[in-house]
Amino acid sequence: MKNKIAIKLIVYFSATLLIFSIIIGGIFMGLFKNSTIQIQKKDLENRALTIADTISELMEGSLSFGNGMQGTMMGMGGINQSLGSYIRNLDNIAMADVWIVDENLNLLTIGAMSKMNYIYSDLPEDVDVVVKDVFKGNTSFSEGFSDFLESPTLTIGTPIVSKNEIIGALLIHSPVEGMNAAVYDGFKILALSIFIALILSIILSIALSVSFTNPLKKMKNTALVLAEGDYSAKTGINQNDEIGELANTIDVLSERLDKASHESEILQKQRQDFITNISHELRTPVTVIRGSLEAICDGVVKDTEQVKEYYQQMLNESKSLERLVNDLLELSRLQNADFKIEMQELNICDVIKDAVRSASNIARKKNINIDYSQDKDVLSVKGDYGRLRQMFLIVIHNAIKFSPENSTIYLSLMNNTITVKDEGMGISKDDMPYIFNRYYRVKSEENKTGTGLGLTIAQQIASRHNINISVVSEQNVGTSFMFEFSN
Repeated sequence: MKNKIAIKLIVYFSATLLIFSIIIGGIFMGLFKNSTIQIQKKDLENRALTIADTISELMEGSLSFGNGMQGTMMGMGGINQSLGSYIRNLDNIAMADVWIVDENLNLLTIGAMSKMNYIYSDLPEDVDVVVKDVFKGNTSFSEGFSDFLESPTLTIGTPIVSKNEIIGALLIHSPVEGMNAAVYDGFKILALSIFIALILSIILSIALSVSFTNPLKKMKNTALVLAEGDYSAKTGINQNDEIGELANTIDVLSERLDKASHESEILQKQRQDFITNISHELRTPVTVIRGSLEAICDGVVKDTEQVKEYYQQMLNESKSLERLVNDLLELSRLQNADFKIEMQELNICDVIKDAVRSASNIARKKNINIDYSQDKDVLSVKGDYGRLRQMFLIVIHNAIKFSPENSTIYLSLMNNTITVKDEGMGISKDDMPYIFNRYYRVKSEENKTGTGLGLTIAQQIASRHNINISVVSEQNVGTSFMFEFSN
């Protein structure tokens, strides 16, 4: 019960059921009481009409009430035996208290009531209204307190007719205590039902809260484990609902964090390798330049030809430093979204031919032939001439670097796609996912002087020109780079 959600569910369920029960109970009690009264009224009405009709039938031809009715009723000697017997047993016949009054509310004491003394106040409240309505020929009802019966009473009045003349009002009084008792019994049953429903709702809310909060606890524990750096944690929840979707999202997050963690480790290692490579790349030319300068300054090298050779060596090493620094700056610029490149309409065929001419000089050193073919002379694109030329040169230089001597590099333009295919060593499946990473460099003899920035720069240039670049490679067969231009 320390679970806050469980407590809230129990309180909410119980409060909702209690409010609902009060509303339904009130409506039920009102309808039940009204229905009970209506049934009682209908029953009294049937009894009153039956009794009044019977009295009328017994009186027809045997006794004329008229103006002398009260006097006749006071002395029962003139009434025939059947009528007298029926009137004496009215209370038993009606199963209630029966009164017969005239239009002036005078009690016509009959039979068993003849020995009793009545006064006006003995009549129920509003009985005068009922009697007046009765002498108009209607059957009427009244609800009021009777001092005689000492309880709230339901009164029905109906006319007694003889020879088409209303000669009296038959009043039947029935205490409503029995109806109230029935309503009270109904209320007790309703209260017991509500109590049982509350108990069941508490049990149901506890069961529901357990089924609802257990997955939340699992997700919480999984989140804590993930926060501690263990990205292999899973919720283990399989539900086809919103909680299941949330758990599945956490599991997906766990997988992605695990993947990102491994990629981060690889990237960190690549950074370290990059720093090592850059340090080596920087240290080697700096050491050579410094050694050459010290030899010249100390007079160790005096021969003119040797001095010239040392100068040439320092120039070459400074160019290597310049290339490395330029690559780093170039990549930094391309990755900066605010850095704008010059976009203009150009023919990509001219760019490719320019890149092939430049790369041919390097290819001759390994006796590599560059075979270029195209299916069109003009492919208009919008881009930066220098950057696109640089992109193709990077890929062609890599193809030359990793191709054996006396091989061929195939460069083609077909269906708006430029393909650079070599016959080199290929790229392994382990290296393939990382070849465009900023600090990644394939470990091979051919690539010992690389910085791992070339393909990253090429990809950035392609991205800035909306060019789709893809790679297909098979070890010891060759590698193909495809540049797909959108129409």
